[in-house]
Amino acid sequence: MSTSRPKRPARSRDVALVISDVDGTLISPDRRLTPRATAAVARLADVGIGFTLISSRPPQGLSALVAALNVRLPFAAFNGGNLLAPDMSLLEARRLSPEAARQMLALLAARGVDPWVFTDEDWRLRDDCGPHVAAERGASGLEPLAVDDFESVIARIDKIVGVSDDLPRLAKLESEARARLGQTATVQRSHPYYLDVTHANANKGDGVEALCRRIGVDLRRTAVIGDMFNDMAMFARAGFAIAMGQAPAEVKAAADTVTGSNAEDGFASAVEQLIQAHGAGTEA
Repeated sequence: MSTSRPKRPARSRDVALVISDVDGTLISPDRRLTPRATAAVARLADVGIGFTLISSRPPQGLSALVAALNVRLPFAAFNGGNLLAPDMSLLEARRLSPEAARQMLALLAARGVDPWVFTDEDWRLRDDCGPHVAAERGASGLEPLAVDDFESVIARIDKIVGVSDDLPRLAKLESEARARLGQTATVQRSHPYYLDVTHANANKGDGVEALCRRIGVDLRRTAVIGDMFNDMAMFARAGFAIAMGQAPAEVKAAADTVTGSNAEDGFASAVEQLIQAHGAGTEA
């Protein structure tokens, strides 16, 4: 891993838990879990370091990875909005208030941005042939339900996503949504073309803290790995933060170190170096 300016005196040799983002981090650009990444996670268990996941995905989109990596600790979906046990049972849920959900849906409609709504049961949208729907089918493990409106599930919304390939429009919408919703919601991009809106405490910073409490590991002994703006909240809380090589410059600057891209098995490289530091008792 190449080193960036550390924001605190983090010591990689003290890591007892690794929490990883999924898309853009754990998996390759074509959404594969590589053999090297799988082997690296298995080696973490061999040296007594815990491993779990936090993702913007719904729980259904994480179940296959939890099984493939033999994750035995609680993990987080919806950017920390849902905490789940390895058997997929729900431990905690933080959902948008109906008022915040209505405000965001009205804003998306006014700005001409497609809304996706994820509830405790399903994924709803207006256009099931819209941009990125096919990719989300594979990532989420859900089949979208096309609806005319979302009022029937307004009290059960875990996440609203504004979807647009007009990136300047989405960036402007992000600022506008934060100003309108204030402290009632978390508004962040999980991909350049996805604007996620969740409960105020459904963010990766609070999510990592909640996971550490449940698992019984000090935040200062936790390493996190991610690649996007929504990962910066957990970078600020954990003891050691690793950014992926393809991450935006702002995300890299918020981390303690930068690994290779997800096209170069950067996740595996980062984990291997954490294991080496753990065994040698030296800095990574």
